[in-house]
Amino acid sequence: MKKRIDWDQYFMVQATLLASRSTCKRLSVGAVLVRDKRIIAGGYNGSVSGDDHCIDEGCYLRDGHCVRTIHAEMNAILQCARFGMSTDGASLYVTDFPCLQCTKSLLQAGIKEINYIRNYHNDDYAMKLIKLKNVRLRQINLDQDILDQVHLDQYIDPQVARK
Repeated sequence: MKKRIDWDQYFMVQATLLASRSTCKRLSVGAVLVRDKRIIAGGYNGSVSGDDHCIDEGCYLRDGHCVRTIHAEMNAILQCARFGMSTDGASLYVTDFPCLQCTKSLLQAGIKEINYIRNYHNDDYAMKLIKLKNVRLRQINLDQDILDQVHLDQYIDPQVARK
């Protein structure tokens, strides 16, 4: 009998797939906003639509930060704003722990749960705010068993792959 991956793993795989679209040279991040086990938005870190991409032109650094890049979490929130989808009560699945600015935006947008794979410069004040707002915070690991279970290679046409 075929066993399906659980919801957390499913949404985290979606976040990693979105990260593959990142145009940042320094770190590829993907984020998925979910409500009632349905994806309401996704985002990855990259430039404003129509602007140069870091992978093409290099990073535009100020004080050690790339100012060209919009973070994956913000892109997901902005997608909801643009298309009129409420974020109140949603859960976030993101490849990397959100920065302080994204954490503040997520909390203000009503996100109730933050799930992440990797720690990344976890900010003490972000942690304080997460606790203050009683937001559930979980680190979720994707292991090789989960990736093997997804079997993405089954969608590759062997005749096309040989070319």
